[in-house]
Amino acid sequence: MTTNDETLLIGLVSISDRASSGVYQDQGIPALQEWFGNALASPWRMEARLIPDEQAVIERTLIELCDEVGCHLVLTTGGTGPAPRDVTPEATMAVAHKLMPGFGEQMRQISLHYVPTAILSRQVGAIRGKSLILNLPGQPKSIRETLEGVKDADGRQAVHGIFSAVPYCIDLIGGPYIETNDAVVKAFRPKSAIRAKPGAA
Repeated sequence: MTTNDETLLIGLVSISDRASSGVYQDQGIPALQEWFGNALASPWRMEARLIPDEQAVIERTLIELCDEVGCHLVLTTGGTGPAPRDVTPEATMAVAHKLMPGFGEQMRQISLHYVPTAILSRQVGAIRGKSLILNLPGQPKSIRETLEGVKDADGRQAVHGIFSAVPYCIDLIGGPYIETNDAVVKAFRPKSAIRAKPGAA
């Protein structure tokens, strides 16, 4: 895919000692690839990294993807719990220029609909330069729930997923205009920020 100013560049970072050493197959990056393939209606491409739970390595990887590769959105999976080796939030905060606490609050709100242990999650959102960094859970099911939100028995949105707010956030920090497949996740923007679709009257 040719990259231009309108191509969303996504950095995907799976953080796991065991997966990065080949003990088991990483599930986070394939799950995110599949989700974005279904969710995005505008052009995108990705840069993927599989690294161990080492704070210095995580920090270097985030800086590389934001500053050198130029990713507009960087998503991490794994390393957000209370265990001694879980240092993804610390690494994210160490490289952040601004913290975006609403993303972490919403992720925990969504997950609490499914498991009481969601309060143990320490996921954070942050901005570095023109990049939005979000810590996601490690399990594919939880990743999807966090991005899409909670739907009621009739399929109506009960709790918004965090990705609803991502396109407008990327607009505000100078990234490309992102359009989504509403059947998966509907992007929310103020009316003044919505672009007319090409060919629309």
